[in-house]
Amino acid sequence: MIVTTTENIAGYRATQSLGQVFGVVVRSRGLAGNFVAALRTIIGGEIKEYSALVEDTRRHALDRLVSNARAMGADAVVMMRFDSGQIGQAMNEVVAYGTAVKIEPL
Repeated sequence: MIVTTTENIAGYRATQSLGQVFGVVVRSRGLAGNFVAALRTIIGGEIKEYSALVEDTRRHALDRLVSNARAMGADAVVMMRFDSGQIGQAMNEVVAYGTAVKIEPL
């Protein structure tokens, strides 16, 4: 499955647009992670616990996007984007979305 942030894929042409496809993941930050992160805010710098959480959540959202695109019969997803936000004070939401397409080589 080709996933790209661009509208076109080099060497291919889209033959059919199958519609919007997305993958959503909501994760909570554990108490221990929040505690360690709070300590790091005193010192400053990167909060590695949250960086790892967001990176893992994005990968999981992308995996769900690909799974949903395959279920639609897509060969690729174009114009893929991420969106994220907070739900309450302890949850992080990440959405990967794009357009599922059928493609063929040029």
